Amino acid sequence: MIANQFSRLPLLAAMAAIGAAAEAATPVFINEIHYDNAGSDSGEAVEIAGPAGTDLSGWKVVPYNGNGGASYTPVCNLSGSIPNQNNGFGSVSCAISGLQNGAPDGIALVDAGNAVVQFLSYEGTFSATNGPANGMVSVDIGVSQSGSGAAGQSLQLKGSGSNYEDFTWAAESTASFGSINAGQTFGGIAPPPPTSQCGQPATLISAIQGSGGVSPLNGTVQHVEAVVSADFQGSGNLNGFFVQQGSDADANPATSEGLFVLASTPVNAGDRVHIVGSVAETFGMTRLENVAAVEVCSSGNALPAPVAINLPFDNANNEPERWEGMLVQLPQTLTVTENYNLARYGEFLLSSGGRLWTPTQVAAPGQAANDVAAQNELNQLLVDDGSNQQNPDPVIYPQPAGLSAANSLRSGNTVSGATGVLAYDFGVYRLQPTQPLAFTASNARPANPAPTGLGSLKVASFNVLNYFNGNGVGGGFPTARGANTLAEFNRQRAKIIPAIHALNADVVGLMEIENDGYGSTSAIADLVNGLNQLAGAGTYAFVNPGLSKVGTDEIAVGIIYKPAKVTAAGKVVILDSSVNPQFIDSKNRPTLAQTFLDKASNKLLTVAVNHLKSKGSACDDVNDPDTGDGQGNCNQTRTQAATALASWLAGDPTQQGAANSLIVGDLNSYAQEDPITALKNAGYRNLLETMIGNRAAYSYVFDGAAGYLDHALANSALAPQVKSASEWHINADEPRALDYNTEFKSANQVTSFYAADVYRSSDHDPLLVKLFVPGDLDNDGDVDNSDAGLIKAQVGKCVGKTGFNAEADYDATGCVTYADYRTWYGHFNSYTASVSAQ
Repeated sequence: MIANQFSRLPLLAAMAAIGAAAEAATPVFINEIHYDNAGSDSGEAVEIAGPAGTDLSGWKVVPYNGNGGASYTPVCNLSGSIPNQNNGFGSVSCAISGLQNGAPDGIALVDAGNAVVQFLSYEGTFSATNGPANGMVSVDIGVSQSGSGAAGQSLQLKGSGSNYEDFTWAAESTASFGSINAGQTFGGIAPPPPTSQCGQPATLISAIQGSGGVSPLNGTVQHVEAVVSADFQGSGNLNGFFVQQGSDADANPATSEGLFVLASTPVNAGDRVHIVGSVAETFGMTRLENVAAVEVCSSGNALPAPVAINLPFDNANNEPERWEGMLVQLPQTLTVTENYNLARYGEFLLSSGGRLWTPTQVAAPGQAANDVAAQNELNQLLVDDGSNQQNPDPVIYPQPAGLSAANSLRSGNTVSGATGVLAYDFGVYRLQPTQPLAFTASNARPANPAPTGLGSLKVASFNVLNYFNGNGVGGGFPTARGANTLAEFNRQRAKIIPAIHALNADVVGLMEIENDGYGSTSAIADLVNGLNQLAGAGTYAFVNPGLSKVGTDEIAVGIIYKPAKVTAAGKVVILDSSVNPQFIDSKNRPTLAQTFLDKASNKLLTVAVNHLKSKGSACDDVNDPDTGDGQGNCNQTRTQAATALASWLAGDPTQQGAANSLIVGDLNSYAQEDPITALKNAGYRNLLETMIGNRAAYSYVFDGAAGYLDHALANSALAPQVKSASEWHINADEPRALDYNTEFKSANQVTSFYAADVYRSSDHDPLLVKLFVPGDLDNDGDVDNSDAGLIKAQVGKCVGKTGFNAEADYDATGCVTYADYRTWYGHFNSYTASVSAQ
């Protein structure tokens, strides 16, 4: 039995006494409470019941916080009369966001004279310290919500009889705001059959949506009658359905005709339904919540025709708010520009006109880059899977087979004729498809590194994504970074090693290798051992600085090479703060530089491997914040490091007299950013820019846009001798779920998402540079006596050879491909002619 703040009055007697203007003496009471909503406060509400006709003008519901006993806002102010819903009784409801602030909490029902009619609490009792209930002790209703109650659940007063105080509070069940609770009768009289509300006055969805971002009817209870356009109810789905006006739509194109209804009730697409619920703005989308009734008026109705919309959006007549909740179709062929959360949340990003480019990849930092960023924001639409479930299994895209290691959805692939409901959730517009999507593998996986043409020496750069091998003997997991278990590490290893091997590079600069020295159990030793198992004993070796660690970071750069192809000339050298204070090695990883002798061309090359400070973590301690120009945090730190690097290399740090210098690595800077400009100003050529182009080259995809952080820059002596620069797109385009990790995956996905192949071996694509040929022309383009011996010797090795393979490197005798032979033979003839002319 529930105590009350006024003496009991039998309901039937009270009903008999009600006149045209019933006053506060009538037994009005709290009939339903929803106070603990999952994920949002917007579904929380209180229902008031009482005799039909009771005037509630001036009445209010005041929430109280049991921690201190004080009342707080928002207060729900009541008005109007109680409708007749059940033999002279009815109810009204009001939404109160934020009812639950702790335990216990409570609510006071206050009449027009500011007298407290009821002071109820849940999860305990407390004394009010202010407001209309000041000094009163609450009455605990005796039941509580689960702590994450769905918006469609509530606590309800249940029972029958002539006195509401004989009723009891029941455990949470399907909400019935706006109507008498299920099984509830008054005066022992069963309720009459419900009267159909179909065809009764209802508010147009366009009036609820309005022409702005927030509904002009937000917080009010409304009747809506429209056709179900898409049903996303059910476990793990959106827990509701969309409705849309058809022929009864208004004539204003600025107001949407569609609306999401948060409810669980048997409906199908094509049903015309009459709904009573509260208008709410949740996660930025206008919705109907606290649904009291859904009545199916007819079935099999034609769905509204999808509205054709196009990317990019704009801020005028193509602004997506006007179609929120409506069926739409995108007639364009759109490009997958990001798939980062494909397996995590079942979503991917589309854009028009091809993939989006990182602003500072294609525009100068500052206003130009910010303009590109603004354009990118308008030229994208997230495609969702109609579900709020995390880590779904299966991942339905790409359709029809779904995601697997053998069936990837790569960035650069395309989608045509996408149709669905345009929704807004978690800060972005998203398409909830209602028809299967048509996918095209427009960006197929490259089986091998791109052909790179002539060149006797190949240099690669590869960010190996935190290659940490525990203690080196099978234990020591989890490590500071990388794999959490030995099993994960073995999966990582089985991807990275074949990827490096397939590059077939003579020198490889590594980033994100564990900084644990160069002993037999170190990460770099493990990597080289794995490569030699695959390629043959002694094929690869690593450069050893002779230190236990290089710098203080958990990760370091490294260099591996093929002793049969190159000789390490002199010792490896290190650029850090001790060499140049401009190079802050507590931010940037120290640079390693090694000079190599290319045995085929007899030329020296100094390779400097770098990994500069990332954009994501702050450099406020060195007064280098994100300035908003598109370059992120720590731009000055990276720029100073680049300047120091160019200066250091100009001084021949290896002391081998090598004129040729090649900078490779993850510079954490896109093509147009200040660090790259500093290196270009110092005489270095950006090889990806000049040989591929900044709107074609990319090694990394972030925030829906592509660009390259991984660079190869040649000094002025080397640049004319570079034959090609290419990227192997095996990582950046692939969904992250196809990597070695096992977290956020079902047992089935741990297997189905993984293959011991090169794809998604890292999050960065490797790059490959080919340079030099035996008997290369001098930098000035002439053939002189210094070249003669090399040309003669090389041509001599090749003359008479048969079975040349135009894709193969030179063989063990030093003879090269047939195409190379013809080129060098031409050099030889040019030399002969030049000598004859002298």
